[in-house]
Amino acid sequence: MPNLTDVGSIRALLNRHDFTFSKSLGQNFLINPGVCPRMADACAESHGEGVIEIGPGIGVLTQELAQRFRRVVCYELDSRLLPVLRETLADFDNVTVRNEDVLKSDLPALIADAFDGMRVSVCANLPYYITSPILMFLLENRFPLSNITVMVQKEAAERICAVPGSRLAGALTAAVHYYAEPEKLFCVSRGSFMPAPNVDSAVIRLTVRKKPPVEVADEAYFFRLIAAAFGQRRKTAANSISAGMHLPKAAVEQALQALDMDKNVRAETFTLEDFAAVSAVLQRMTAQ
Repeated sequence: MPNLTDVGSIRALLNRHDFTFSKSLGQNFLINPGVCPRMADACAESHGEGVIEIGPGIGVLTQELAQRFRRVVCYELDSRLLPVLRETLADFDNVTVRNEDVLKSDLPALIADAFDGMRVSVCANLPYYITSPILMFLLENRFPLSNITVMVQKEAAERICAVPGSRLAGALTAAVHYYAEPEKLFCVSRGSFMPAPNVDSAVIRLTVRKKPPVEVADEAYFFRLIAAAFGQRRKTAANSISAGMHLPKAAVEQALQALDMDKNVRAETFTLEDFAAVSAVLQRMTAQ
């Protein structure tokens, strides 16, 4: 079995399979030997039964997951990597690789069929360009997942794990905190990859909540409000919400004042409780 953190071994492996990196797929393979064991340990900390990996690449993280979980299912979009993975994962009989786009997959069916009642987590080194779509796909659909442990761009990790109501918070911050409890685990330097990206990364873990921290009568309206509020960050929340939701500014200001909030407040100061309260009052007012 080749050493998947040794540059020479990786190059020889890729040459055997005539593989070249795809910039459009955001392919950067980990070569830091300390990263994947830490990621796998963090993901398996609570149980270690079943895990879904998104984008296994050449299998460096997959090998670590296979040693800690009873069952591993990988989604790999690039069919050119399938023969590579057959070689690097040949010693593991608990791993299945699916040549599919996870965003188009029937994940509930997979979880029911492949894991047979096991508790399931997700672990992945996510391409930067698709971080938000994948996280929201996993969270919004409320798949039966225990935790989501992923490597993302360092700046994205800081935004995701920021406290709602703080300067770094944004729409993604609010959405993630609604569905999960995020925590930043450790940073990963750009030199840990082949080829090296232009930015540093960080590993975060999202512990999926059984119940959201705030009560919301209409989730669709709640998230529309959040998206609108952060749509024009330099403007007041009233201006942003008015423009984003096509509502009279006076109505939005009236909703804020009904909650004893300053009409010039900015969205970045809103907690989840604030968003829930404004959503409820504004929806009630505009429905009249």
